[in-house]
Amino acid sequence: MTGQAEHETSIADRPTLLVTLTGTDRPGLTSAVLSMLALRGLDVIDAEQVVLRGRLVLGVLLSAPRDHKELKKELKALAENLEVDISLKKGFGDNEPRRKGRTQVTVIGSPLTAQGFAAIAGRIADTGANIDRISRMARYPVTAMEIAVSGADPDSLRTVLALEGVRQGLDVAVQPGGLYRRAKRLIVMDVDSTLIQGEVIEMLASHAGRLEEVAAVTEQAMRGELDFADSLRSRVATLEGLPASALDEVYEAIVLAPGARTLVRTLKRLGYQFAIVSGGFSQITDKLAADLGIDFASANELEIVDGKLTGKVIGDIVDRAGKATALRRFAETSGTPLSQTVAIGDGANDLDMLAAAGLGIAFNAKPVVRAAADTHVSVPYLDTILYLLGISREEVEAADADADTDA
Repeated sequence: MTGQAEHETSIADRPTLLVTLTGTDRPGLTSAVLSMLALRGLDVIDAEQVVLRGRLVLGVLLSAPRDHKELKKELKALAENLEVDISLKKGFGDNEPRRKGRTQVTVIGSPLTAQGFAAIAGRIADTGANIDRISRMARYPVTAMEIAVSGADPDSLRTVLALEGVRQGLDVAVQPGGLYRRAKRLIVMDVDSTLIQGEVIEMLASHAGRLEEVAAVTEQAMRGELDFADSLRSRVATLEGLPASALDEVYEAIVLAPGARTLVRTLKRLGYQFAIVSGGFSQITDKLAADLGIDFASANELEIVDGKLTGKVIGDIVDRAGKATALRRFAETSGTPLSQTVAIGDGANDLDMLAAAGLGIAFNAKPVVRAAADTHVSVPYLDTILYLLGISREEVEAADADADTDA
């Protein structure tokens, strides 16, 4: 028997004692309990603490003392002094090991109702999986909860929870657990109606007086009803003769999606690299990349002659296949395995990119995209994607506060 196996066997056979404290949280409670336990020379095997609305729950699993009754008296006296409740339970060994098939489920609601959350928990139980831990990722502008699940097949669980999420009006993301979930290091994002609100080509068409016809074609293309390259050429043709200065006016009018700067800022702090890839135009995306500190950008280039748009694009068109090609190119350039990439998009021309990435996220997307992506977000806040990556709102705010202090 190996040393590790012998150690695990010895722990499983050892008498242990679970001490649980509940009460109003305040500084010193945990220290007071641990200090008393320390006087008896006990080993700490496990510990967990949570605070909900000022209410503390502390659990400490210890090697069992020889004199259990005497310790119980001491802890009872301590509980009375601290005005808390302390309970003891004898047993053997450590916690039951988590079953195989570790999965992270993220539930996002605005609001997150008790009915909806109960339904998600019920469907997890129906699959035979176990909920090991629940933690809050955000309380505003949405409520986001992360559920650690074991004993589930991620693909089967994703199917079940996606249907329940639709019934309850919740976004539910199911991802394999483990270290790789936190190892995604390249974000590749669509631009129009994802990073920014609206479509640049429609804004340009408005300057040319051709908005209605261009918007109709754009909508069909995003639903996958038209070939993107052909639809782009026909829409760009309507811009012939438009002064190039309209591009500057459109850029100044662009409105970022809520949370866009927070998403980019936070992930850049964590060492992620960022790319944008667009079926729109480099005259816009290059400026966006410079403004936001984005590492890579790929888009179509409008032809400009004598200060006016010719109604043509230069070079290969960045279409559905072109977006996936750009993702692979950015991944190779940045030294990032495809398994550690995240793609975010909303339209049919994003489908290949979402499929190629390690995690494909449909953001306020068309039905065909929602159905094909690994997961989807239907709230308007782009930084909600941080919660899917295991980053909480509190961590974001703490990082921003630290940056303000250092400035």
